[in-house]
Amino acid sequence: MAELASGNGPELLAPAGTLRNLDYALAYGADAVYAGIPRYSLRVRNNDFTGKNLITGIRAAHRLGRRFYLAVNLMPHGAKLRTFLADLRPILTPDDPAYMPDALIMSDPGLIDLVREHWSDIPVHLSVQANTTNAATVRFWQRQGLRRVILSRELSLAEIAEIRQQCPGIELEVFVHGALCIAYSGRCLLSGYFNHRDANQGSCTNACRWEYRLGEIPGTAETEALQPQPRSERSYVLEEAQRPGEALPIFEDEQGTYILNAKDLRAVEHVAELIAIGVDSLKIEGRTKSHYYCARATQVYRQAIDGARAGLPFDKRWLEELEGLANRGYTSGFYQRHAPEDLQNYRDGVSRNQRAIFVGDVIGYDAASSQAEVAVRNRFARGDQLQLLTPAGNHSLVCEQLWDRHGQPLEVAPGSGWIVRLGLPKMPASADLSRFGLLTREL
Repeated sequence: MAELASGNGPELLAPAGTLRNLDYALAYGADAVYAGIPRYSLRVRNNDFTGKNLITGIRAAHRLGRRFYLAVNLMPHGAKLRTFLADLRPILTPDDPAYMPDALIMSDPGLIDLVREHWSDIPVHLSVQANTTNAATVRFWQRQGLRRVILSRELSLAEIAEIRQQCPGIELEVFVHGALCIAYSGRCLLSGYFNHRDANQGSCTNACRWEYRLGEIPGTAETEALQPQPRSERSYVLEEAQRPGEALPIFEDEQGTYILNAKDLRAVEHVAELIAIGVDSLKIEGRTKSHYYCARATQVYRQAIDGARAGLPFDKRWLEELEGLANRGYTSGFYQRHAPEDLQNYRDGVSRNQRAIFVGDVIGYDAASSQAEVAVRNRFARGDQLQLLTPAGNHSLVCEQLWDRHGQPLEVAPGSGWIVRLGLPKMPASADLSRFGLLTREL
């Protein structure tokens, strides 16, 4: 097994929907990355990992002594089952062992059985899609020869600790950051209902985060005036903004209506507890997110893991830095008990940056003049408070000097499509600015 970036466990596992995201996740401290070939994973869109790109990604991870896990975690219909072995054979029997993924992430028992039959040496990790919630299920999969079980997001810290105690001989993995499913983990039905795009086949449209309006069934108000009814017996409908006139019946009780738009998971404050429990891998969700998301989330959780292992107190700046990622409001999920409103976003389905916005990629750096060339992503201007993210650490600065690519002074970098230059502090070579430098603007 490859060495961890931190030297010891737990593993920090980051998402890689694209080769670029993979490179940023590794640069900012991931011990391992996970990706999936589109046909057999649960991410069809924003997925680079076909053909030679898959080999390129595996080699990039192995070159740094890190691990690459291949997600093959859908539950296939017959058509995909018939092509499965032929499609996996070149991946699992490469000419060079360096091109082999370090494990497969799987959920379907039939596919797991086929892999165990044909490639018994490849480690298999049970996907969160299988919804493992108890020690008996973990032991069952251990008897089938699986190396690791990714536990359901719906477990508390106490339940994870109980499973760890009862199942000491198998690796356990949990999610610590990213989107939460509105149904049970990975099993949303709305996408298939509205768009005939099945979440269990990798084509989720995130229908849970669209705009919906709540109303009572016509005639309910008149009936209520004649004969008042308990709130729990009233009849309501939802109308999706792009489907006027299509009423979806729902039900509401005295506690409210708990549907649709979950907040995002942020469990950085529980990293030390998960380490103490003995969890082997802490996982960040987000294979369809940006390279900035991969870099920032990986960097924060790397620092949290290393800090906890060193016995340092929790740094509240980590919470603030994660606010710089687009999110729908944060919750620590099911790790602790919450009031219902703490798990649900009732206001809107749009991801928002609360503290900072990603404004540019550093694409060149001249050490002699301390000037960086930046591909602009979002507007920023002279006088703005910026933060420079690098694999060697972050730096706060005020944008005092700004030029266009021809050396003409600028007051504003207007937005995407512009290339600008700005002055930066002297940076060490380890910052690797030209490859992995990122700029954010404080809000």
